Amino acid sequence: MAPVQPSQQTLTRFFARPAGSKPKRQATLMISNDNPTTSTRPENRRDENDSEDVKLYKNEVSSTPDSVEKENGLSSSPGQKVVNGSPPSSPISRTGANHDVKGTKRRKRMGSRSGSSSEAENGGLPKKNRGNTGSGAESKALSDQNNDEVELEMNRDEATKAEVSSSGESVEAEASEEEPVLREDEIKEELPLAKKEFSRKLKWPPSLPVPYAALCATFEKIEATTKRLEIISYCAAFFQEVLTLTPGSLLQVVYLFINRLSPDYEGIEIGLGESILMKAIGECTGRSQAQIKADYQKTGDLGTVAQNSRMNQPTMFKPKPLTVEGVFRNLKEIAMITGSQSQSRKVGIINKMLSACQGNEAKYLVRSLEGKLRIHLAEKTVLSSLAQAVVAWEAQKKGKSPSPTNVVKAEEILRAVYSEMPTYDMIIPSIVKNGIMNLRESCALTPGVPLKPMLAKPTKSITEVLDRFQDQKYTCEYKYDGERAQIHFLGNGQSHVYSRNSEDMSAKYPDIVSAIERFIKPETKSFVLDCEAVAWDRDAKKILPFQVLSTRKRKDVQEGDIKVRVCIFAFDMLYANGKSLLQTPLSERRKLLHESFNEVEGEFTFAKYMDGINVDEIQEFLDQSVKDSCEGLMIKMLDGDESGYEPSKRSRNWLKLKKDYLTGVGDSLDLVVIGAFYGRGKRTNWYGAFLLACYNPDSQEYETICKIGTGFSEEMLDTLYQKLSETTTARPRSYYSYTQSNANAPDVWFEPTMVWEVLAADLSLSPVYRAAIAEIGRNKGVSLRFPRFIRIRDDKSPEQATTSEQVCEFYQRQASAAGNGGGDDFGEDDY
Repeated sequence: MAPVQPSQQTLTRFFARPAGSKPKRQATLMISNDNPTTSTRPENRRDENDSEDVKLYKNEVSSTPDSVEKENGLSSSPGQKVVNGSPPSSPISRTGANHDVKGTKRRKRMGSRSGSSSEAENGGLPKKNRGNTGSGAESKALSDQNNDEVELEMNRDEATKAEVSSSGESVEAEASEEEPVLREDEIKEELPLAKKEFSRKLKWPPSLPVPYAALCATFEKIEATTKRLEIISYCAAFFQEVLTLTPGSLLQVVYLFINRLSPDYEGIEIGLGESILMKAIGECTGRSQAQIKADYQKTGDLGTVAQNSRMNQPTMFKPKPLTVEGVFRNLKEIAMITGSQSQSRKVGIINKMLSACQGNEAKYLVRSLEGKLRIHLAEKTVLSSLAQAVVAWEAQKKGKSPSPTNVVKAEEILRAVYSEMPTYDMIIPSIVKNGIMNLRESCALTPGVPLKPMLAKPTKSITEVLDRFQDQKYTCEYKYDGERAQIHFLGNGQSHVYSRNSEDMSAKYPDIVSAIERFIKPETKSFVLDCEAVAWDRDAKKILPFQVLSTRKRKDVQEGDIKVRVCIFAFDMLYANGKSLLQTPLSERRKLLHESFNEVEGEFTFAKYMDGINVDEIQEFLDQSVKDSCEGLMIKMLDGDESGYEPSKRSRNWLKLKKDYLTGVGDSLDLVVIGAFYGRGKRTNWYGAFLLACYNPDSQEYETICKIGTGFSEEMLDTLYQKLSETTTARPRSYYSYTQSNANAPDVWFEPTMVWEVLAADLSLSPVYRAAIAEIGRNKGVSLRFPRFIRIRDDKSPEQATTSEQVCEFYQRQASAAGNGGGDDFGEDDY
C-alpha cells in the first residue's frame, strides 16, 4: 500500500471480504486536506463487533464523496471522468450465454498467467501488476494522477476489462443490445450473489441512515458513463445495499434518483432559480456574487460552482455527515415554504446543508435544488434497476441465487403496475413488505391516483388505417381540439381533474368539478374517465379553438368569474364502481360509459363515433369532423385482446388521422425553444427566427433540430419577444446539444421553458443539427425541412416535448416508405 501523504487526513476503512480473497484487505480514503491523522481498522471485524461499527459511524465520516472518489478511481477535480473505476456487476447480468463463454475463457487465460487460483479469483493478475494492464500511456497517466493518493486494488471487472482491451476484444460491443425489458435468454442461468467491489465500498452500519455521500458516489459513477447497462449496474448495486442495510430509506433514495419529491399529482416541486442558489452559495462560502457568476459563466453548472467554492473554503470543525433522509426532508421543506420571508428561510436551510457538504455532495445537492440532476439517468432505467435489485435482495435473504426468469417477470410487473399507479409512495412500501411478485395484488388502478394516458400513433392515409385493422373490428371517433382530462370520482364523493401530465387541474376547472353531480347517474359510485376538455360557445353551441381554451386562468379560478366555458367530451371509462376496466374490450367500456352518465348540453357529452368499414365512409366522417371544428379522427381497435387500455403507451391499436397530416410530415412535433436570432426588416424590433430542440430523456439533453421563422403573425412575434426575453441566459446551458459553430449559433440563448407545436414538409439529415444523432449513428442529426409554427403548447413541460427516439423512428419510417410518399411522425399530441 502506498504511503499516506503527510498533508492529508485519511481514514482506513474496512470492506466485506469476498469468498476466496485474501484477508484484511484495506483501502485508505481521502477525506480533506487538514491535519495528518490516520485511523485504521481490520475489515473482518465488521460483523463481529457491531458496536464498534456504530461508534465509528457516529464519531467519524463513514463515507464521504472525496473518499468514495478515491476508492472508485475518480479524480477529485470537478467534472473529471472515471479513470480506473469500472462498473459493478449488476445483481443480475444482462449478457447472454456467448458472453459467459468468453468471460470463462478470459478468466482461464488470466488464471493460468497468474499461477494462482486466488489471484485468478481476484482478477487473474498478480497483485503487484493490477491496474497496469492497459497501454503504457494509460498506465503513466494513472500513475501521474494518483501520485498523491493511496494505491487501490483493481477488482475482477477492471482486470477483465483490461485483459479484453489488451487482446483487442470489445467489451462495449457486448453491451450494445439494449431491451426495455430483460429477455430470459439474455441472462446467465447461474450467477452467484457475490459482493461486488462497488457495493462493498458503499457500505454503512446496518439500520443507520444512508449516507448522502454514498448516494453522491453512485451519481458520480453514473455521470461518468453514457452506457445504459453500466448505469443500471450502478443503480442496482446501490439499491440492493439500501435494501440490505436500511430498507426503510429506499423510497427517499428512489425519489432522489429521479429528482422528484413526491408523485406528480401532488404538485410538490423544488426547481429553485439561479439567483437564490447563487445567494446561498455566496453566503455559505463567503464568496461574492460577482465571483460566483463569473465561475458560472465558465462552467455552465451551478453544482460544479458550489463544489469548487465549498472545497476551497477552510473549516475549523468537521461537520456532521449528511444523510439521505435529512437531505430529502430538507428539500421537501424548502419546496413547501411559502409566504413572507420565504426566500430567506429557504436560503437558511440551503446554507445549513451546504455547510455540511463534503467533496462532490455540494454539486449534486445544488443540482437537486435546481431540479436538474443531469446524470443521464432516465426513470425507465431506475425501474429496471429497482426490479433487479429487489429480486437479488429477496433471493439473498433466502440464501439463493436470483432466478433469471424472476428478473424478467419482476421488471414486467413493476413497469405494468407503475403505469397503472404511478406513485412510489405506494409501490415501494408494498415491495419491501410483500415482495415484488405480489405487487399486483396490493397496487392497482385507484381513483385519486392518475395513470399515464394511452397515446396514439399517427398515420398519413386512410389506406394505412385499413391495412392496420384488416379483418379486425375498429371504430372511428372525433379527435377534439382541447386539453386531455382524466376525471376521478372517489367513493367518498371527492373528485379530481388531472391533466395528461398527472397535474391536478381541479383548481383550474372548478366548473367541471361542480358539473359532475349533474351528469353522473345514481348507480355510479366511483369512476375514472378519459376525456377531452374543449372550449365551448354556449350561445352558438359550437366548439371553439384550442387557443381560446389556453386563455383560461390556471390558478385561483373562481367559477363565477369564468369567461371561457368548457364542455367535456368523454371517450373512455377506465374504472367503475371498484373495478378496473383496463383489460376490458373497448366495446364494453364504451357501453358502460353510456350507461353510467347522462349527457348535459354544453357541459358533458360523449365523443362522436362511427364504426366504419370502407374508405369512403371514413373519408366522409373525417371531412365532417373538420367541419365540426375537430382536428380529425381517432381510429381504435374495438374488440379482441388488443382493444384494452394501455396506460403510458403509444400504441398501434390507436391511430390518429388529422386532416393537416394527409400531406407533409404526417404529424406535428412538440419542440422546445432554446435560442433566437434578431429580426431584420419588418421584424427588426423582435426576434426574427428561433432555434428549436427535441428532448433526449436518456441523456437529459435538448438536441437542436431546426431553425424556424414561418407561421408567426406580428402580434405573436411581439408576444413571444416579451415572454422569451425574460428567460435569456448569457450562454447555452450545459445540457444543450448543438453544433458549436459561430455561423449557426443564435444571437440569444433561452432557458428551456416554452414548447411549440410545429409542422414540417419532411425530415432530412444535417451536420448542423443534433437531433437523434446517437440513434442515427452517421455523425449527422435529423432536421426539419420547411418547419411552420402552429401554436404554443402550454399544457406541456419541456421534458414532455417530442423525444429524440421518436424523431429517429419517424425519420427511419419516412426513409423506408420514401417510395410511397413518406412515413409517420411520433410527435406528442393530446392522444
